[in-house]
Amino acid sequence: MKKEFTDIEKDRIIEMAWEDRTTFDSILMQFGLKEQEVIYLMRIEMKPTSFRRWRERVQGRKTKHEKLRDFQEGRFKCSRQRQINNNKISKR
Repeated sequence: MKKEFTDIEKDRIIEMAWEDRTTFDSILMQFGLKEQEVIYLMRIEMKPTSFRRWRERVQGRKTKHEKLRDFQEGRFKCSRQRQINNNKISKR
């Protein structure tokens, strides 16, 4: 890893890496880290058991790789996800 990150930036990268729908390409665009660099960061910043759990979860997951996704544009949104209007979560 070339760049030094603040604790807040590291936390955000780890958060993005854990999110199912956030691609490694998004992390590359935002922070300049390639997939292997994200894996290295996760390895040194997380407990070994948490890292292994994350690797099992991410390996082979289509949504983490932009080219393998079923949808190309926009953001995936679950039909059960609630709308946020005027800082309040609307009821169905």
